[in-house]
Amino acid sequence: MPESQAAPPAILILGITACPTGIAHTYMAAEKLEAAAGELGYDVRIETHGSVGVEGTFSPDEIRRADAVVIAADTQIDLSRFAGKRLISVRVADGIHHPQQLIAQALAAEPRTAGAPAAAGSPAAARKADFGGTLYRALMNGVSYMIPFVVVGGLLIAISLSLGGEATPQGLVIPEGSFWLTINQIGVLGFTLMVPILSGFIAYAIADRPGLAPGMICGWIATTGSFYNSESGAGFIGGIVTGFLVGFVALGIKKIPVHRFIRPIMPILVIPVVTTLVVGGLFVLALGQPIAWVFSSMTGFLTGLDGGSVVLLGLILGAMVGFDMGGPINKTAFLFGSALIASGNPAPMGMVAAAIAVPPLGMGLATLIRRRFFTPVEREAGIAALFMGFFGITEGAIPLAAAKPLQVIPANMIGGAVAGGIAALFGVADSVPHGGPIVAVFGAVSGVPMYFLALIVGSLVTALVAVLLLGISGRRIRRHATAAEPQDGGSAAAGSVPAVGATSTAPVPPVLPALPVRKTVLDYIDERTIVLDVDETDRDSMIRTLAGLMSATGRVQDEAAVAQAAFDREEHGTTGIGDGIAIPHAKSDGVTSPVIAFARSRAGVDWSSADGSKATLIFLIAVPADAAGNEHLKVLAQLSRALMKPAFRAAIRAAETPADVLEALAVQVGARTTEPTPV
Repeated sequence: MPESQAAPPAILILGITACPTGIAHTYMAAEKLEAAAGELGYDVRIETHGSVGVEGTFSPDEIRRADAVVIAADTQIDLSRFAGKRLISVRVADGIHHPQQLIAQALAAEPRTAGAPAAAGSPAAARKADFGGTLYRALMNGVSYMIPFVVVGGLLIAISLSLGGEATPQGLVIPEGSFWLTINQIGVLGFTLMVPILSGFIAYAIADRPGLAPGMICGWIATTGSFYNSESGAGFIGGIVTGFLVGFVALGIKKIPVHRFIRPIMPILVIPVVTTLVVGGLFVLALGQPIAWVFSSMTGFLTGLDGGSVVLLGLILGAMVGFDMGGPINKTAFLFGSALIASGNPAPMGMVAAAIAVPPLGMGLATLIRRRFFTPVEREAGIAALFMGFFGITEGAIPLAAAKPLQVIPANMIGGAVAGGIAALFGVADSVPHGGPIVAVFGAVSGVPMYFLALIVGSLVTALVAVLLLGISGRRIRRHATAAEPQDGGSAAAGSVPAVGATSTAPVPPVLPALPVRKTVLDYIDERTIVLDVDETDRDSMIRTLAGLMSATGRVQDEAAVAQAAFDREEHGTTGIGDGIAIPHAKSDGVTSPVIAFARSRAGVDWSSADGSKATLIFLIAVPADAAGNEHLKVLAQLSRALMKPAFRAAIRAAETPADVLEALAVQVGARTTEPTPV
């Protein structure tokens, strides 16, 4: 072609993919977007935000040259780099199922101004099917930013009280001018900022940067009862309400068409100011008073229980303390006990003080009793909770409750009720508006032996109930697994795998020791973890079957825990990706080394895939909860990418033996770089 007629530069598409776990969907969406762009004749660059970190980071020149940006992610992505670009943001599943449509919609989108939201251009977004997911992601975004403030503030308060506090009739007080008073005030500041941070980052997740400042300001209003004549304020619930209100109000204002000269100042001036006025005014004038009325009504009800219903009062106060761990319900019980100290009745505060320490002490104890039920991060949070519980900081249990709310919150309420009831029964009184063992150490409690009895029994109850609830599903899985074993009176030979949908009786190779992390998928899968043409049509049964195959390798020590981890992952969203494929994955303490199992189903398994297809090719991926390094995550990404290739899917569908499956994998990802050590 003559130089004067050189071809115009190709269209460049930038894509970002991310999913909560960062293992499978992240790389599948990347592969689909790459393939779709190639079919359309476009250049494409993909940036993946996986568990290994950010890979393929765009250069400034690529961003400058890009014609459109497609973000397929279930996590928060910073959009500030893409001012002036045509951009849409959708769920990662849409990147897998509708890649060509997304590219077309991105090219047709309006250029994005600084601070403006991404267009939601997928079919799913158009149907508003992602509304529930938006709420969930926004709430989790706020909680994740709030938790460090809980930890830092709580520990600083605990240290200052333990080293500088003195018991007085007015409460546990640090003398004026003391160095420890400064430390205490810094800790209080941490707690004071918790709810504004929660509110601000909920709003940020919905409306991006224009929602951040209004969210924090309105969150502060929610916790400052003087704005609407309330002593307690609205606490965590108020912060959640203001966060969502700010997010959606700001998002609505963004959609209002304005003149192009006004558009640049919308995200930095108009949207924050108008949103703050609207939501702040609404909370002060309309929402604050109803919440104050609810608190007042609850306090009146509790006051009516005093006297003849002392034990019932203790049970109710204790359960309230354990319910939201520093939130409005907890604070209502605390304020009730504190108010009665001033009126000469310190007994209700004794009930509250005993219950205050139970959630952190009980959950910290639970992480020690059954370590395998908790991730390494949760076990570390449990140690911190024990320390914070000693100083009466109920918020120490929040990280564990956020991770496992259905098990932890009921356990906290039951243990708190027991502690409050025992304190009421034996007439424990606390003259200091504080709780935990620390108030007894400073002599603010009467009936110290019974106070410690209430603390110990309540904490034990919380720990045991939490362990029981966490273990019920695991025990049920074990019973199902036992029932599924062959009932012919024989026993499986050592090192063999029970046949599942296969007729071969050939011996299985001896169990190999756990392999070190290698560089290809072939290091995590072998013939022992592959089964062809199984008959299961139930998703849970299929997962249990694959977990059973894994246990024969020696890399899985607790197949029930692995299966439960996979079930828990499915609760956050199906791993059925369509095209007859499902990739369930589990991160569990029951795994000692990464391992992959594969099953091919005869009739297919209903995996709730977006395209409605039944899964016939199922890969279960299991990794240790505390897996170190990133190499295994990169290898698992290889599998995700391989499954997006029609040739590979056809090869494993046609495979006659497990060896054929391994050969097909070798073609896609290459042979082993290191041979396994012979046994």
